[in-house]
Amino acid sequence: MRRAIAVGVMVLGFVAAAAAQDWKAPASAKATKNPVEKAAGLKAGKSLFDTNCAMCHGNAGKGDGPAGAALNPKPRDLASKAVQAQTDGELFWKISEGRGAMPTWKSSPEKDRWSLVRYIRSLATK
Repeated sequence: MRRAIAVGVMVLGFVAAAAAQDWKAPASAKATKNPVEKAAGLKAGKSLFDTNCAMCHGNAGKGDGPAGAALNPKPRDLASKAVQAQTDGELFWKISEGRGAMPTWKSSPEKDRWSLVRYIRSLATK
């Protein structure tokens, strides 16, 4: 029993350490362009964000949502310069892949994921 607990603690420690490392999209993702028209993407992206992302990232994307309070590491501030400096392709890849507490969106339509990228871009001004 003690061994199982020790192994569990080690696994959780490894997961937390991996999650704390800088998360980089592959170089191939950087150049991918967003095919979703801006206005339509913003509208659809806001709806998707409010339903699926705000609980952790907060209503303004600052990483301060109520469900995010218990997460380690904390959800990213999507309005931050570090996030906004990433290309659309990098953001799309991260949304698609997920990591740690951030779920994968691979099973969601590409248009939805690209719409989320459009909405995340709008958070820079909030």
